[in-house]
Formats: sequence, C-alpha cells, structure tokens
Amino acid sequence: MAAAVPSASRTTVELALRGQRSDVRGRIFAGALLLTLLLSLLVLLVVLGTVINTAWPVLSSRGLGFLNGNLSSFEDRAGVRQGLIGSLVLISFVAVIAVPLGIAAAVYLQEYARDTPLNRILITNIRNLAGVPSIVYGILGVVVFAQTLRSVTGGLSYISGGLTLAVLVMPFMIIITMEALRAVPRGIREAAYGVGATRWEVVRSHVLPYAAPGVFTGAILALARAFGETAPLLLVGAITGYLTPGGSGNVIETLQGRYTALPMIIYNWARQPGEGWRHLTAAAVVALLAVILVVNLVAILLRNRYERKW
Repeated sequence: MAAAVPSASRTTVELALRGQRSDVRGRIFAGALLLTLLLSLLVLLVVLGTVINTAWPVLSSRGLGFLNGNLSSFEDRAGVRQGLIGSLVLISFVAVIAVPLGIAAAVYLQEYARDTPLNRILITNIRNLAGVPSIVYGILGVVVFAQTLRSVTGGLSYISGGLTLAVLVMPFMIIITMEALRAVPRGIREAAYGVGATRWEVVRSHVLPYAAPGVFTGAILALARAFGETAPLLLVGAITGYLTPGGSGNVIETLQGRYTALPMIIYNWARQPGEGWRHLTAAAVVALLAVILVVNLVAILLRNRYERKW
C-alpha cells in the first residue's frame, strides 16, 4: 500500500506535466486565433474606410436627399428609398415567418421528438440545407412561389421574394436554436420537473428564457444574411433598373407587385460606367451597412435583456 503512494504521485506529476505542455500549445493556438482575428478586423477597417471615403462626396452633398430619392437613370437624382423600403419589407417576411417557425421546429426536435432514425435523418437534412447555395433557393422560389403559387403571390413580387428569403434562412435558424437549447444545463430541466412542472412549462418558463441569448444571436445572423442576399432576388424578380414609384393603397396589391432591394441597387449601380455611379454604389453600401447595424442593435438589446435575467 505504501508503494502505491509514490506511484500515484508520479502519475499525478506526469499528468500535470502533460497538461502544462498541452496548455502551452493551447496558448499558442489561442494567440494564433487572436492574431487572425486582428488581421481580419484590420482588413475590414481598411475596406470600410475605403467605402466611406468613396461614398463621402454623395453623402456630404446630398445627405437625406440620397436616402429619400427614387431610382433614376440620372446620377444626380438617383436614390435608395425604394431599395430601403423593399429590403425592410423582405426582412419583415423573414422576421415573421422564418424566426418563429425556426424556433418552433427547433423546440420540437430538441425537446419533444424522440431519438429515432427518421428524426436523425430529418436533422441531418436540415443541417445540409443550411449549406445549400443561395442561388438554389432562388430557383426554388421561382418554381414554387412565383409560378406554382402565382395566384396567391402575384408572381415575381414582394411575397415571392420574402418567402424565398424566409425558406433560405430557416434551416440556419433551426440549427442555431437547437444548439442554444442543447446548451441549457440539464439541472434546470430536472429541477423544474422535480416541482411538478409539465414539459411545456419547463420549456416555456425555464429552457427558452435561458436559451434566449443564443436564439437572438441566431436571429441576428439570419436577418443579416437575408438582408444582404442578391442571387435569390435576381431570380425571384427584384428589379435592377427603374421602378415606378407609388402604387395603390391596397396592401395586398402592393405586396403582389414588383419590387427592388438595396443589394439589387448596389448590383445595378456597380455595373454602370462612370465615376459618379461608383460614388453612388459606395453610398448605397454604406446605407446597407447602416440598416444592418440598426437591425442588429435592436436584436442585441433584446438579447442583453434576457442575459441580465440569468
């Protein structure tokens, strides 16, 4: 028995020494990650500074006139108001359809569904769908929403574009929400069950509030991705040229009508020759980034509200 003590001590020392060497490698790896992050931020700042510098002549001379102007073939009249409205309407479809349905599907798969081969295949397919190129979703939107459901969506319209973006980000939203739910400590569920709570009460009052920061993070990423998508909108009828302003006061007719979005305006202006269009393109990029930052800020405030509770 006495001989076992030095042997155990020697093993403990050897494990500690191995842990020290592993920790050194871990610190080197963490340092490399930090360096990569700093380099990426440096590149981002350089690109952002270049874009703002290019856009400054338009932003300084026209200001709100640029944001409130309609599409035009003349450089001094072109604005992004229609693109801003179109992007916000499309994002509303994503926020109303993809986010709640994605959360509901994730709650069912993570908290209610049994671990069966069928459910495992379903989850695998959802993960695969999250990596499908966006142009494929554009083809899906044309075939299903713009053609098959033309009587409902109006063809190439706001509805078709919004539904296409909602389908595009829904797998991503489901995966992020499932990971957030999986990260909830098991003890929280067991404590709630121990006092007689039902499964729905556990999910509603304990699991979802605890996972809310992760869910909101997924919503932020999903909305940002949908806001900047161009390829699906090209196929689902977003206008790259001139869009007649105005329209009827009927909301349904407006949603079934033609539309444009900020990424489409940027895509169109970037193809135009001339220095003036280059400045307009950069100004539209700044407007796009500003709107994304505002949307992200709202989601971050909501996420921090739930983080303070826990």
